[in-house]
Amino acid sequence: MSAQSTVIRPNTVPKLRARKGAEPIVCLTAYTAPMAQLLDPHADLLLVGDSLGMVLYGLPSTVPVTLDMMIAHGAAVARGATRALVVVDMPFGTYEESPQQAYRNAVRVLRESGASAVKLEGGAVMAETIAFLTSRGIPVMGHVGLLPQSVNASGGYAALGTADTSGWDRIIADAVAVAEAGAFLIVVEAVSEPLAVRITESIAVPTIGIGASASCDGQVLVIDDMLGMSSRTPKFVKRYAELGVAIGEAAGRYAEEVRSRQFPSEQYTYRLKGDNRPSDGDRKP
Repeated sequence: MSAQSTVIRPNTVPKLRARKGAEPIVCLTAYTAPMAQLLDPHADLLLVGDSLGMVLYGLPSTVPVTLDMMIAHGAAVARGATRALVVVDMPFGTYEESPQQAYRNAVRVLRESGASAVKLEGGAVMAETIAFLTSRGIPVMGHVGLLPQSVNASGGYAALGTADTSGWDRIIADAVAVAEAGAFLIVVEAVSEPLAVRITESIAVPTIGIGASASCDGQVLVIDDMLGMSSRTPKFVKRYAELGVAIGEAAGRYAEEVRSRQFPSEQYTYRLKGDNRPSDGDRKP
């Protein structure tokens, strides 16, 4: 795969980091160039999430997603965006082994996709790796709280910190460690609102909530979820459209017209030159 040149867009790492406590940061996932073009005027940050494994490839979790998949989709989104910062998820198994492994793979992501930063999951255990990357010029977006790549260890996608406060200190400490290691933003996923408040107040960089209340410094949603194209809707997702229903209805109308030979009509058919018969669109009622 050929290297892509990194484009400095209006929304940069320093600009978004400086938004702590200011205007909320708008983030959405994107996986293709056409979708990136549609979202770019509205989003400050486009995240090429490893959620693509589930919403595009039909995988049961994000665990099987590969680095090549992330680079290919990252390059597509980077080509479609002109103003939003583009961040690419590091998939499971590409950064946990050592800081050196993470560095090699992060370099590939930035070089081959043209994105501006990478995102990786984990708290204090990943602080050394984040510091290693950021000290070598690779911007890192952190991720604490619910960790989808660790679903096999956690046993599911349950929200954290909702029953009591017993596990709060560990999650807050994870966020502090990631921020102090140099992450410029931190995703906080599926935690109770008071815990999200504590995390946001405890660190000097912006928090991006997903199922973590409006108390965070910004929000992110999976685009397929918010557009109504996913079969399962998590509690924290507001569906802003029902495109899944609209697509199904459009496909149904198309199928009906094909079977009844209504489509393609003359309006959508090539003719011989000199054939001046009026097309369907030219005929007056």
